[in-house]
Amino acid sequence: MGVLLFLFVCCNLLFFLPDSSFGSDTITSSQSLSDGRTLVSKDGSFELGFFSPGSSKNRYIGIWYKSIPVKTVVWVANRLNPINDSSGLLIINKRGNLILKSQSMRVVWSASLSKEVQQTPVVLQLLDSGNLVLRGEQEGDSGTYFWQSFDYPSDTLLPGMKLGWDLKTGFERRVISWKSADDPSPGDFIWAVERQDNPEVVMWKGSSKFYTTGPWNGLSFSAPTTRPNPIFNFSFVANEDELCYTFSIKDKAVVSRIVMNQTTYLGQRFTWSNNTQTWDLYSKAPRDECDTYGLCGAYGVCIISKSPVCQCLKGFKTKSGGYMDWHEGCVRSKALNYSRQDGFIKFTELKLPDANFSRVSKSVNLKECREKCLENSSCMAYTNSDIRGGGSGCAMWFGDLIDMRSFPDGGQDFYIRMSASELGMKGEPTTKIVVLVISAVALLAVVLISGYLIHKRRRNIAETDQENEDQNIDLELPLFELATISNATNNFSINNKLGEGGFGPVYKGTLVDGQEIAVKRLSKISDQGLKELKNEVILFSKLQHRNLVKLLGCCIHGEEKLLIYEFMPNKSLDYFIFDQTNSKLLDWSKRFHIICGTARGLLYLHQDSRLRIIHRDLKASNVLLDHDMNPKISDFGLARTCGGDKTEGNTNRVVGTYGYMAPEYASDGLFSTKSDVFSFGILLLEIVSGKKNRGFYHSDHSLNLIGHAWKLWNEGMPLQLIDACYQESCNRAEVIRCVHISLLCVQQHPDDRPSMPSVILMLGSEIVLPQPKQPGFLANKKSTEPDSSSSMLESSSTNTITISELEGR
Repeated sequence: MGVLLFLFVCCNLLFFLPDSSFGSDTITSSQSLSDGRTLVSKDGSFELGFFSPGSSKNRYIGIWYKSIPVKTVVWVANRLNPINDSSGLLIINKRGNLILKSQSMRVVWSASLSKEVQQTPVVLQLLDSGNLVLRGEQEGDSGTYFWQSFDYPSDTLLPGMKLGWDLKTGFERRVISWKSADDPSPGDFIWAVERQDNPEVVMWKGSSKFYTTGPWNGLSFSAPTTRPNPIFNFSFVANEDELCYTFSIKDKAVVSRIVMNQTTYLGQRFTWSNNTQTWDLYSKAPRDECDTYGLCGAYGVCIISKSPVCQCLKGFKTKSGGYMDWHEGCVRSKALNYSRQDGFIKFTELKLPDANFSRVSKSVNLKECREKCLENSSCMAYTNSDIRGGGSGCAMWFGDLIDMRSFPDGGQDFYIRMSASELGMKGEPTTKIVVLVISAVALLAVVLISGYLIHKRRRNIAETDQENEDQNIDLELPLFELATISNATNNFSINNKLGEGGFGPVYKGTLVDGQEIAVKRLSKISDQGLKELKNEVILFSKLQHRNLVKLLGCCIHGEEKLLIYEFMPNKSLDYFIFDQTNSKLLDWSKRFHIICGTARGLLYLHQDSRLRIIHRDLKASNVLLDHDMNPKISDFGLARTCGGDKTEGNTNRVVGTYGYMAPEYASDGLFSTKSDVFSFGILLLEIVSGKKNRGFYHSDHSLNLIGHAWKLWNEGMPLQLIDACYQESCNRAEVIRCVHISLLCVQQHPDDRPSMPSVILMLGSEIVLPQPKQPGFLANKKSTEPDSSSSMLESSSTNTITISELEGR
């Protein structure tokens, strides 16, 4: 160790030369970058080196403009882990990875390689674009990189950088503000592309939307923030491979960048002025008061030239009937019939509403789009999804319409659902024509109406038969009317939304007797459907246990498929354990209480219920918490039963969530009570550590959470897993025992794992536990992002795999 420290100091003395740089734009495996030296791109545009921001004394490795006298940092590597001693060293290690070490030789940052480095020597190169790349020594500028800084933006988007998603790998690139001018660690504001059916760019303040561009319409976003201009070209790609925004500069002499700031104006585009030697503000977002997300509430439209700026759309009125808090929004002047008797009013020059609750059908034209919307009682509006060449595609909105504004010099046509009485009152030209036609050809109208009524009667009989068939799922379970649930959830208002899972969105509701409920609504694009709903109803209605969420009833009406549960006020477990602030609310005693309760619920499913049930999707987001923080297992849409003494089965359709699936299930479709035990072991590790197994990537080694726990266990340091928020007050012996039990649960072979009765016994006693064998999924094959899937899943050729995304509620 002394020799290493001596060599380290010698290297620093050798390289600590002010403004000194390498003779080329690359660093090889035999070289290193120390504090005081820099790496400069070939054309001299960008420079890589160590710096201290503002008045801070912490040291960071970053990239800034070399040719601009005002030092402007555009990328920071170790923004979460500053070096607080005198120096640092950037090197390529023996494995070909790029790592940053402090003077004490502690690894403070390492590159997350997108490709496995073979035996080929690698070099680090700073490109003229400002992109820092790790590539093969012989590959030159071919664009084939093991790693690149452009995939990990800080607070700045440079020309050529992509904001958005690689849909093949699930990798996301987003821009996050600095906390302050002295602190480059991630701040509150995030700029990202929403991965949804109707994509848009969103700026977030914490977990709340702050500004949206509106959905992409083929030419621009519906809020015309990006238009033809003399400075830059922009593009938005939305296909099967990627979903991303990028821009390029028209004149190479112009220097331009977009910065996400921790200020009122979050997104700012700057261009460098050689005349004034300053950064000139070219544009900003939000631009004005009307760009504030949801300012005017549901069915309100913001018009910057009006006072007040918030107005109700035609056919709507203020909720209170007068001046009001506009966040309450507007309500309809005439109630909808929720049938084909309704019609549509065309609104022009609008920024389209929040597209999170919209769905796109690219093969449907505008006329067909109107019919599809009219047939769905939840559809509130529609328009073309692509306005190029006269318009094509269909985008439909469900639920309340929020975050609209008027653009007299831009915007888009938008068709909003109205009642027939509202259309007649407004004197729509189409209505007048219909009246004239009916008056002129009354006899023909009678024939047509009679035919229509006969057709409608036959269709209603068919729908009634279908509904009766669907509602015969289980007569023991109460059936709710759609109107009852619609009223309880304020017509599935966005303000009532609790979250969204694989089945669809979940809403909070209140019945007329005051009972609070949670309503799970099947999404139109969900991979799950009536089969999963029936499965959940049949299984769940027969289960009664204090650690299982109670299913109160269901509703099946046409395309609407709803499940009604008891409401859990404290949301789900992942809301607490994976959040730095909320995790402090769970001390160890509460965590252990949740562990034991979840184990008892799983024991009931495996052994004590009338049916032996294997959950198949046990995870933190499916453990809900009641008023007293008692855990209740939920979501039985993917569960399977095993009759008699049978404890296992197999399937050709592997379903579940990355990071929680047992090895034998993920690879061969074999599920059993022991696959649930594996998931429980993962959950146990996550509760102890406060870290997700999915995407966990330790800077010191290529191990996921299971592998990291196994490594610490073998080194006799299991307490290093403890979440720092309860470290000082926990029962350490109890924590170590829980880690021990978790490692027994996640062993590679199912036969080695304990049953749930044994787990309950282990948690509640001090019996001697056997030593665990090696777990499954020890190492990450690659790590692409903090929340990316990193488990090495081998899928059998005979299985089709359906994976749930991990989402907050």
